[in-house]
Amino acid sequence: MSSGAEKIVSNILSEAQVKADQIIQETELKVKTFEEKESKNLELEKNKIIDDANKQSIMRHQQIISEAKMKARRLELGTREEIIEESFNKATEKLKKMASSSDKEYVDSLVKIVKEAAVEIDGGDIIIHTKTEDKPKIENLIGTITAEIKTATGKDTAFEFGEPINTIGGAILKTKSGEIEVNNTIEARLLRYKKVLRSEVAKILFS
Repeated sequence: MSSGAEKIVSNILSEAQVKADQIIQETELKVKTFEEKESKNLELEKNKIIDDANKQSIMRHQQIISEAKMKARRLELGTREEIIEESFNKATEKLKKMASSSDKEYVDSLVKIVKEAAVEIDGGDIIIHTKTEDKPKIENLIGTITAEIKTATGKDTAFEFGEPINTIGGAILKTKSGEIEVNNTIEARLLRYKKVLRSEVAKILFS
């Protein structure tokens, strides 16, 4: 090969080497850039996964605490309700026992119950319904009760005993026409005052 041809070949090879080196450098740079970018993306993705996991963990923790508090509250309210109901049951049993005797406190309460109902009816001709055992407890007091009702209402009042009723105690009073009725049995009074009494019992038991 002539020196001219050798020179041309040498120049071509030299130029090819330069281009090859340049391509290799560019490729290495691209690979490095890609690796750095992917590494950064992987780091971001990893951090995102960790962050999401932390958030879910916190949310679940809060949910578990909230559910536990609600459950504890329901149990507390349920237990309180049971205790209050038990208190009412015990009170009812005590009233039954008292009303089945000639206990002075019960007789006084029975008289008071009859008076209250008669005043609410506003006197006049009134029929009293009590359980069979209670009739003799107040029969001899009717004269006094009648006088007190007249004083309270300004009306002449006459009482008549009606058919006995099935009750723990207390009385149901009606006008002779049956238009007005006042249920002052122990059961009815407990039911009427239960809401207020429940509040008072709760204060006593849980304050």
